[in-house]
Amino acid sequence: MARSRGAGLWLARAAYAAIALAAMAVLLMPLWIEPGGWPGPDLLSALTLAWVLRRPEQVPVLLIAGVMLTADLMLQRPPGLWAALMVAGSEVLRARRRTGRPLGVVAEWALAGTVIFAMSLADWLAMTVTLARHAPLADMLAATAVTILSYPLTALGLRLAGVRRLDYPQGVIRRTRT
Repeated sequence: MARSRGAGLWLARAAYAAIALAAMAVLLMPLWIEPGGWPGPDLLSALTLAWVLRRPEQVPVLLIAGVMLTADLMLQRPPGLWAALMVAGSEVLRARRRTGRPLGVVAEWALAGTVIFAMSLADWLAMTVTLARHAPLADMLAATAVTILSYPLTALGLRLAGVRRLDYPQGVIRRTRT
């Protein structure tokens, strides 16, 4: 029993890493050539935060740091900046999950959206202070808004893939018969 539980944990970690690499590969493809319009969502960040809120033991800090550092290098972002912000944001959500009180869908969306916005703003401020090339504030806000709006779909995708929250002990929620 313990062996199969451990194997399932490592399988889930490998699945997260594989999905993250697939998302990076899609971002590297020249699919969005036309300039202008709305930016695409940062599905890798939304996926990571949703997974941390559901099953934090499946995405340890070092795995998140490694995946995000790889994304920084592959997507030609400043190495380590977004990775450090994602580690900090995921640890905020991991600490929130330890309180034991389950979140509703809207509360989870608001919490994840707040963390995504704070990380994006910190990224933009760090790039501005260091005089690195970066997108204007309006573009950053648009990308952040699209990512926040895509979070529920990412969470739904995780649920459909079998990554469910373990907020409630068995038997706490009873189905009512009509």
